[in-house]
Amino acid sequence: MDIGNTIRSIRKKKQLSIQQVAELTGLSQGFLSQVENNKTSPSISTLDHIAGALNVPLAFLLLKNDERMQILRKDERRHTLYSGGKMKVEQLSERGSVKMMLVELEPGASTAEEHAHAGEEIHFLLSGTLYVEQGDESATIYAGDSFSWKACMPHYAKNIGEDKAIVLISINIDAPLI
Repeated sequence: MDIGNTIRSIRKKKQLSIQQVAELTGLSQGFLSQVENNKTSPSISTLDHIAGALNVPLAFLLLKNDERMQILRKDERRHTLYSGGKMKVEQLSERGSVKMMLVELEPGASTAEEHAHAGEEIHFLLSGTLYVEQGDESATIYAGDSFSWKACMPHYAKNIGEDKAIVLISINIDAPLI
């Protein structure tokens, strides 16, 4: 945890001087400089005053680097091809037990026949037309529609339209099985 650098970064981003933060908090410039250089460890109460002066939640100052916002640029995404290249799965983001992906299915392409795995899925169809099936339930899904299911139950999806189907999927892999 690098609280000092976090405070300095926020202060500079907000274009505040150490003197201005000192005036807002009632703390000395020297003490704030020591905090920013990680030469002293302020109390939670002091951090709360600093957070208030910087107009950020106290919890933000306490986040570890791997807990902060993560950015994955488009050209850095992992992707996998299935069904002879007719289905492309791009990994958009992952945070803890939640994954988000973008799936493109060419006309006629489908997932493996009724597959199942741990977790829960939420789907949003960006474009195209899908036939989806889980157990004895099935539906035709159109662009703008969304659906969800427990992934531990066998499920299937097929592009039944004439155009590419693009689906945004969010998966919670730690969801209870039933």
